[in-house]
Amino acid sequence: MNELQSVVIRFSGDSGDGMQLTGTQFSNTSALMGNDISTFPDFPAEIRAPQGTIAGVSGFQVHIGASEINTPGDEPDVLVAMNPAALKANVGMLKKGGTIIANIDTFTDKNYKKCGYKGNPLGAEELKGYKVIEAKITSQTLEALKDFDMDAKAKARCKNFYALGMTYFMFGRELEPTIRWVQEKFAKKPILIDANVAALKAGRNYADTLEETIIPYKVPPAKIAAGTYRQINGNTGVAWGFIQAAESAGLNLYLGSYPITPATDILHELAKQKNFNVKTFQAEDEIAGICSSIGAAFGGALAITTSSGPGIALKGEAMGLAVMYELPLVVVNVQRGGPSTGLPTKTEQSDLFQAFYGRNGESPMIILAASRPNDCFQMAFEASRLSLEMMTPVVLLTDGYIANGTEPWKLPDLKKEYPKIKTKRFEKSPKEGEEFLAYARDKLLVRRWAIPGTPGLEHRIGGLEKEMGTGNVSYDPKNHEDMCHIRAKKVENAAEIIPLQEIEGKQTGDLLVVSWGGTYGATHMAVKKMQEEGKSVSLMHLKYLNPMPKNVEKILKGFKKVLVCELNLGQMKDILNAKFNIGASGYNKVQGLPFKISELYEAFEKELKE
Repeated sequence: MNELQSVVIRFSGDSGDGMQLTGTQFSNTSALMGNDISTFPDFPAEIRAPQGTIAGVSGFQVHIGASEINTPGDEPDVLVAMNPAALKANVGMLKKGGTIIANIDTFTDKNYKKCGYKGNPLGAEELKGYKVIEAKITSQTLEALKDFDMDAKAKARCKNFYALGMTYFMFGRELEPTIRWVQEKFAKKPILIDANVAALKAGRNYADTLEETIIPYKVPPAKIAAGTYRQINGNTGVAWGFIQAAESAGLNLYLGSYPITPATDILHELAKQKNFNVKTFQAEDEIAGICSSIGAAFGGALAITTSSGPGIALKGEAMGLAVMYELPLVVVNVQRGGPSTGLPTKTEQSDLFQAFYGRNGESPMIILAASRPNDCFQMAFEASRLSLEMMTPVVLLTDGYIANGTEPWKLPDLKKEYPKIKTKRFEKSPKEGEEFLAYARDKLLVRRWAIPGTPGLEHRIGGLEKEMGTGNVSYDPKNHEDMCHIRAKKVENAAEIIPLQEIEGKQTGDLLVVSWGGTYGATHMAVKKMQEEGKSVSLMHLKYLNPMPKNVEKILKGFKKVLVCELNLGQMKDILNAKFNIGASGYNKVQGLPFKISELYEAFEKELKE
């Protein structure tokens, strides 16, 4: 059996073909076999798009390796195409010389017309140079299950396990983990256990008969740090990070949200965790979701609200209200392609300006961004810590790419790595003759958190400007200006309790690559490749966006050129140039897709030559 250091596989078909499940099983099995992995689910935006059309294509890409894996891969080595539309949608991404496994049962004149092919593409010029395996996946699945007491439609639904079995043979994957999963999943329906296992084994056995066509490969286990690992996606990591923050702060956790792609799974995950004193509320709309969370924060809970760009737009006024109240609240924006509904299932980083400036009045907020699925736990915890310790709302940015993607996550030592969070809760009645001032401040300008129902802590609330100290309604012009300065300065003061910015590479040089959010994996690998070639390139990946760490300006001004890479038209570049006057240029992509390592490498080469 030949050995590979890494391989990229993309499973693609109609929404009902089970490609997400197939890719997940391949990923989980590979993780259990010791490979490092990264995944990229790619969902269609249309609900019930016509079967066999490009609009209905669903894909799942997985990159497995025997060494460090940071992205789902630039180009698939293998494409499993369950119909012509899946082939047409993905063949342009396939590595030259790659392998196509085509379910030829679906390659019919009717399906060619649906996706725009004039005839059978399998023998066409555009597929020359690829290795094409024509497999009757559907009919062979039906044959394998001919003795099962199931209707033809139910049998055909097992075809994804037949395709999975073929890829398991190609890359030496073990069947047992998937068989165990099927047994647990369909414990109450034994016939579905037997049918799916039979299809899985039939696919593997069929691939074994194609000796001249399919060459089996082995991807050895990766050498990773000792510890206990589990697969995690970004949305789950965010949910669990909030739970840990609430535990560390000794608070109940409250989430008020309205479902929206791709943020809804955070609500789903937290709704399962009532045993951790988590309360979830699926509100009737975005405004009700955030306003209920503001109420929970006023009542003394760690309050969260989650959404994507369109929902954040609706939450804007209430976010400003939380800024004026100076209450702890974390607002999660799982970014997607816009504007408006835009590309709801595709990834983008175009909500950065919205996070910075998308509210009326002077209402600055602390802004953080997670970098990858296995970083989401940490950044959700950090967003909560900063909100609780600084008594101000915090925006946590993730995106569809890291929200749905999965990676191995080393389980942390919670007691050592996540110490107690000291809140500003003030629950004791003031001494006799002592006046309680709700907006009295400490040296970082952080006010007290008065819990309702505590005698003597009564104070005014509402959306009108606060009086210095008391929090009473004030129309005094000077007081308004002073309060605007104080709220802004308090956000700036958060720089005192965040870590200094780290840099990958030398502190000075020819080119500094700047990235933020979910672009880390690709920028890291492209910069690493250039460094291995002796190029003077370093990487600064930002996770604390407002305020930025205190040493960011010094790092930026230590390089001849600065290139900011982001999945928008240059928002972080504009912020850095406005703030530090560094003349940074940008490398941008707005296609609903993550960066490829190869395209970044070419951009860095060009920047160095110019």
